[in-house]
Amino acid sequence: MKHISVLVPEGDSSLSNLEATYKMFTMANDALKRAGKPPLFSIHLVGMHKKAKLSNGLFSITPNTTISDIQQTDLIIIPAIHGDYKKVISDNIPFIRWIKKQYDNGAEIASLCIGAFLLASTGLLDGKDCATHWLAACEFREMFPEVNLIDDKIITDENGLYTSGGAYSSLNLNLYLIEKFAGREMAVLSSKIFEIDISRDSQSPFIIFKGQKSHDDEEILKIQEHIEQNFQHKITVDDLSEKIAVSRRTFERRFKKATSNTVVEYLQRVKIEAAKKELERGRKTVNEVMYEVGYTDPKAFREVFKKYTAITPSEYSNKYNKVKQV
Repeated sequence: MKHISVLVPEGDSSLSNLEATYKMFTMANDALKRAGKPPLFSIHLVGMHKKAKLSNGLFSITPNTTISDIQQTDLIIIPAIHGDYKKVISDNIPFIRWIKKQYDNGAEIASLCIGAFLLASTGLLDGKDCATHWLAACEFREMFPEVNLIDDKIITDENGLYTSGGAYSSLNLNLYLIEKFAGREMAVLSSKIFEIDISRDSQSPFIIFKGQKSHDDEEILKIQEHIEQNFQHKITVDDLSEKIAVSRRTFERRFKKATSNTVVEYLQRVKIEAAKKELERGRKTVNEVMYEVGYTDPKAFREVFKKYTAITPSEYSNKYNKVKQV
């Protein structure tokens, strides 16, 4: 039987993550019992101490065991954390030490959404891929520059370390783990019981690009504003570098350092974000939107759009078009 430790961290954590995770693995056990098979998972809510309690003012969760009671576990699941990430990490240092010790002893670790901050603080993700909520991507990169953040993915799986993208994509990671430990048939059954899309693997359609402006390079900030105000027109890297009187190579290096995007990527993302907004309004055709944001080649527009959203312009329009949904 697999021993699963679902952590109940100190501070503000996601009660919905905890409840959904506990329920999904419990219902997998129930399905196995109905099929005349033994349960596969032993699920525990784990706190740092016996008086640990998590509450949002309406509902509370109390752990049924503590880290001092568990000498060895097979899988640790970290829920999303909220608030001041540095403070939450500081308040959960015993958990961080325990997670590292258990990983060294052979346990696998999964973080849900912005629980990735807690997992990354162990150092175990250094040099590895990681997913988290796209809204927290900039702060995550600043705090953990050694981690390879893949902010468009739903799930990462590397060396017994699992992470998931934003919010309810944690359910997809739970399904992924159920499939890994209990098989495809059980995962499909769980997806039907909880009505979760088992094939979803990207959070790109949900990302809202606002530009990375939390840096101190004033000249690059001006270039970003210029791009955002003039993206419909032809803009070249040489023209932009001339605006701040530096070489193209120096400009591209400074831009990437400040924004985490190349100049071309930034321009593309600004154009695609504008296109998404127009497609959501539903008043223009895909071709009209394409021309409006500065593209003339339908194939090129479709490819760039899909690169940043994981779906085509037409698929995006059908999904989010406000006019069609009325």
